[in-house]
Amino acid sequence: MIQKAHIIIVCILLSSAVFSQKINKDKSPKKAALYSATIPGLGQIYTKKYWKVPIVYAGIITSVYFIDENNKQYKKYKNAALQSYETEQNQLGHTYSELKTLKDHYRRNRDVSYFSLIGIYFLNIVDASVNAHLYNFDVSDDISINIKPHLSLYNSGVTLSLNF
Repeated sequence: MIQKAHIIIVCILLSSAVFSQKINKDKSPKKAALYSATIPGLGQIYTKKYWKVPIVYAGIITSVYFIDENNKQYKKYKNAALQSYETEQNQLGHTYSELKTLKDHYRRNRDVSYFSLIGIYFLNIVDASVNAHLYNFDVSDDISINIKPHLSLYNSGVTLSLNF
């Protein structure tokens, strides 16, 4: 009876040691998503995909640039359109309808740039989470089939393992 208790304790300790080693190798998708939500690119650093950080920041900086430029042009043509409507004169050399069309064009482009910034931010979070999920995914060229007979005290059989 004492030997069975020792065997059970040893099995529990070994299984917990193996389980704890596996946890240390895995990356938490929640933690990666939280890191990327806090500071864009931090989740990519956490999952050791360092090459993606410049891409994330290039997208964010580009979106912010286009938001700023389109907003400047929008304000410029909006003010010119208001001046043209009130005084029927403007310094830009366009008619009121042309100024209104240009104003609407730059406002739309500004709004699209806002949406692209939000999209890049959320893609950054999703990418970090997916990278964490697939952190230990085997991408080796080993495509094989392993057949192992399995025999235990309570049941026996054959284990079929496919590696892709």
